[in-house]
Amino acid sequence: MATGREAPDDAFRVVGAMQTDVGRVRSHNEDSVAFVAPAVDAPEARSGYLAIVADGMGGHAAGEVASALATEVVRRVFYSLDVDPPRALKAAFEAANRAIFEQSARQPECKGMGTTCTAVVIRSGRLWLGHVGDSRAYLIRGHEATQLSDDQTLHAQLVRGGVMTQEEAERSPGGNVILQAVGTRKEIAPTIWSEGLPLEIGDAIVLCSDGLSNLVSEAELAAVVPDRAPQESCRLLVEAALAAGGHDNISVGVFQIVAPPSGVRDQAATQKISVLADGAPPTRVVVVR
Repeated sequence: MATGREAPDDAFRVVGAMQTDVGRVRSHNEDSVAFVAPAVDAPEARSGYLAIVADGMGGHAAGEVASALATEVVRRVFYSLDVDPPRALKAAFEAANRAIFEQSARQPECKGMGTTCTAVVIRSGRLWLGHVGDSRAYLIRGHEATQLSDDQTLHAQLVRGGVMTQEEAERSPGGNVILQAVGTRKEIAPTIWSEGLPLEIGDAIVLCSDGLSNLVSEAELAAVVPDRAPQESCRLLVEAALAAGGHDNISVGVFQIVAPPSGVRDQAATQKISVLADGAPPTRVVVVR
């Protein structure tokens, strides 16, 4: 990987964009996204930046209920706790799982609903990951993309266990069998990073649902994201997924680690975020500022 300038505590800001699109095949969008960039004088600022992608599933329109509930509960619980990021993420994911599971039990039309959920926290020069399912998080450093999350799918587990090769997994049916989702059972075991990954000014973080990662390669991510504004990167990546078939809902977020303006570290510096919901309706974006 290219080596950049490591970001010390509070010496950078995060600028980002998110876009979600229904795709070319689905009739409605079951993805939900959220990006929270607190003002520096807001109580939430001590907890850092939070970005989430959730890809819902189960029953008529229930997938979008599950993903929307996950993003809202994770956001609310995370910012309600004055604890370190790993403990806050763990509590937030567990609360989201309970909320979805209980609503599924109460409402027959939501029975069996669940959602993937991938969240990143950026605080004090480091990144923490919370993850369930097969949505993904990537680090783009220089012109190299590294997947940060591990897919919780049957094929991915078999590849990690040496039972099949990556090439065999790509050719075999059943690649979309998810081993764990938020809300489908009473308890989950989310992947929560106990240590933060040091970030460098110039890094970019990409979050996406499998509607993008199944159609856009890591090489394409590394070619598109550097040297472009997050909003433009999101647009180009969604267009690439649509051009490749767009057979699922498509969601992506791009977040750049940048230096604060010289001599300026104020509320305005944290607010340069953009969230888009382009493409055929209905699309749904959850954003909190």
